[in-house]
Amino acid sequence: MHYENTMRPNDGQMEEFFARAGTAKDGPVVMVNLLKFRERAAYPDGRDANISGFEAYTRYGIAVKGIIERLGGRMLYVGAVDGLMIGECEELWDQVALVEYPSRAALLDMVNSAEYHAIEVHRDAGLAGQINIGAKTFLSL
Repeated sequence: MHYENTMRPNDGQMEEFFARAGTAKDGPVVMVNLLKFRERAAYPDGRDANISGFEAYTRYGIAVKGIIERLGGRMLYVGAVDGLMIGECEELWDQVALVEYPSRAALLDMVNSAEYHAIEVHRDAGLAGQINIGAKTFLSL
């Protein structure tokens, strides 16, 4: 299995992921975020070069939580990765976050909003890369 940490989805990924947005097949989706932080924040204007990537991303995390909640979503879990039990990978991610959105349409609205674009600078400054996996609930425990 090949994996690649990236910052943005390509056009094909966007099209495929959001194909159900706004249709009868849309509904709640949980995003599994595997996050890898930069050692030092990398803002395009050079500010805050003395803070960690984690600190820059935390600025984004605090702000995006409010946007998610206003859309009807919620942060389910955020935690530091502290080991690998099964499988193999060259390098572990730093953090895992699970975020539930009421629909793919709501997630798309968020990523296209001016409010979201205003805080993205912190995300980009803090992350070295990530993997996002969409998951649909089929069993409630």
